[in-house]
Amino acid sequence: MCSDSGSAIPTVTIDNDRVRVTEWRFKQRGDNTGWHRHAYDYVVIPLFDGVLEINLGQGERVKAQMQNGVPYYREIGVEHDVINGNDFECAFVEVELLQSRNGNGD
Repeated sequence: MCSDSGSAIPTVTIDNDRVRVTEWRFKQRGDNTGWHRHAYDYVVIPLFDGVLEINLGQGERVKAQMQNGVPYYREIGVEHDVINGNDFECAFVEVELLQSRNGNGD
């Protein structure tokens, strides 16, 4: 998923032909995933209450409020760098849906 190495720590816990589950851990404010483009639809489940800063490129940066356990869904093609905007360690679980709606990897 990442094309530019960031300082957040990814830990893949499931990786099969249907899903990839990764925990992203940000040890401190400013840790980031690195710039990347999502090749699959995905779901994110925050493991904290707080804020992530999303760098959308071309100088555009937004703050996204996270609530522990409340998931959100995004479709293929999203490009961004996700940054810890908190003064504490935080993490989220990302579930990539490796099969398309018609049941294959296309």
